[in-house]
Amino acid sequence: MVWKKHEYEKIPGTYVFDGKTSHAAYPLNKLLFSFNHEENRQEFKKDPMAYADKFGLNAKQKDALINFKFLDMLRMGANIYYLAKLAVPRGFSVQDAGAAFQGITTAEFQAKLTAKGKGLEEKLKKAGYWNG
Repeated sequence: MVWKKHEYEKIPGTYVFDGKTSHAAYPLNKLLFSFNHEENRQEFKKDPMAYADKFGLNAKQKDALINFKFLDMLRMGANIYYLAKLAVPRGFSVQDAGAAFQGITTAEFQAKLTAKGKGLEEKLKKAGYWNG
């Protein structure tokens, strides 16, 4: 299949979920979506490699899945909402996943969130958005 180039492909750190990436990651996303059902989560837990084989994942996808490499899966075209179906039931918080997406530790991610939040209340009040 031939895919059209887009300007957003040149933006560093941007992983757009488009036709090209979603097509390549279809088996991975199908597997992640399957975690909507408890019996599938349990089957994956018993034998992750066999479960990955059941969906036809390639070697890179299997490695990222088995080793919980969230950023790699995102770069390969995994749907971010489907990734939550893998992360949360295994004890990863949203902040853990956010840190993994950025390639930093959870503590570093939390520090970034705190720093970005400094002065936010004043900015919202000044802009007329504060109702708290």
